[in-house]
Amino acid sequence: KAIVNGQTLVDGQFRTGQALLFTDHIVGLADTPPEGAQVFDARGGVVSAGLIDVHIHGFGGREAGDVDAAGLLEMSRALVRHGVTAWLPPVSCLPFGPHAEGFAGVGAAQTASLAAGFDGARILGAHAEGPFLSTQKSGAQNPDYILPPDFAAIEPMLPHIRLMTVAPEGEGATELIRRLVAAGVTVSIGHTSANYEQALAGIEAGASHATHTFNAMPSLLHRQPGALGALLNDPRVFCELIADGFHVHPSLIALAAALKGDRLVLVSDSIRFSGLADGTYSIGGQTVTVSGIECRLPDGTIAGSTLTMERAVRGAHTMGGLSLEAALAAATKAPAASIGEATRGDLTPGMAADIAVFTADMQPMMTLVGGSPVWRA
Repeated sequence: KAIVNGQTLVDGQFRTGQALLFTDHIVGLADTPPEGAQVFDARGGVVSAGLIDVHIHGFGGREAGDVDAAGLLEMSRALVRHGVTAWLPPVSCLPFGPHAEGFAGVGAAQTASLAAGFDGARILGAHAEGPFLSTQKSGAQNPDYILPPDFAAIEPMLPHIRLMTVAPEGEGATELIRRLVAAGVTVSIGHTSANYEQALAGIEAGASHATHTFNAMPSLLHRQPGALGALLNDPRVFCELIADGFHVHPSLIALAAALKGDRLVLVSDSIRFSGLADGTYSIGGQTVTVSGIECRLPDGTIAGSTLTMERAVRGAHTMGGLSLEAALAAATKAPAASIGEATRGDLTPGMAADIAVFTADMQPMMTLVGGSPVWRA
């Protein structure tokens, strides 16, 4: 198969005048498609690796923590309309019974989504956003279900967990982080009141990711750099960013990009109301008011977003001043690298043929997963 007439992003550079060749994996670039190839016309648009969202709670009326495996697969089918080809469904702070059920549902959906012929985005495991968080920085997480660090409690669920958010200041948190990393889980620092030293201890223990940087953590002060100072300054850490201009000021999108470089990770952090009309909704026993890009609890606390990943790329590019190449890399290559996903995130030979095609202004045109078209505008 081949995609022609596109600006194809390969290893950080746009290539024009060549065809992208692929089967279920990327073959490479060629001046012309081989005879007999199935050809797709990009019509001068942008051809990129599929977008990867490692932090998305819901979309189109569904919430990852509230649906079964079938519901997660429906979310996968909806996400491809926005160029997303892989994602991590979060399981947030819940009573431990539903918590375990949520991870089991992600595991079942993951197996189904990775099967040949599935017509949606691949599920790469769960993002456990809790329960080992700070009650002072719970955000929209239900503080009633936040627990002190306890590896034994979470250990049975580890086979389904790819990424886990931990507040590093809790008693026993550094040992928890070490054990999670040893078990193959990427640990993210977030929903935290940690000071600089506590956050650095978490990084030294193996944490290599930051959950929605700037949000649900103390502000950066010149004598008290806090978790932000450690996360932004340490080259070992990938930093998530919600680039909608509301969660993070555009100037700080630019600052984070300048500090993190290829370790900036764009995320949507969208909730089930993304794609729905403005209004008042209920989620996790809490009331959320949605108005445009703003989602808030009754006390004004930000409660997720209505962002989609292609809009995150546009926001990083137009508001944050990133080149389009860098903005796309922050939604493809960086999130893949942040969770140790070696087969996705770029269009170099041998990678999975998860491909998104956009217009020149980053409107989705076509999405392919495993080399097969699963959505067209």
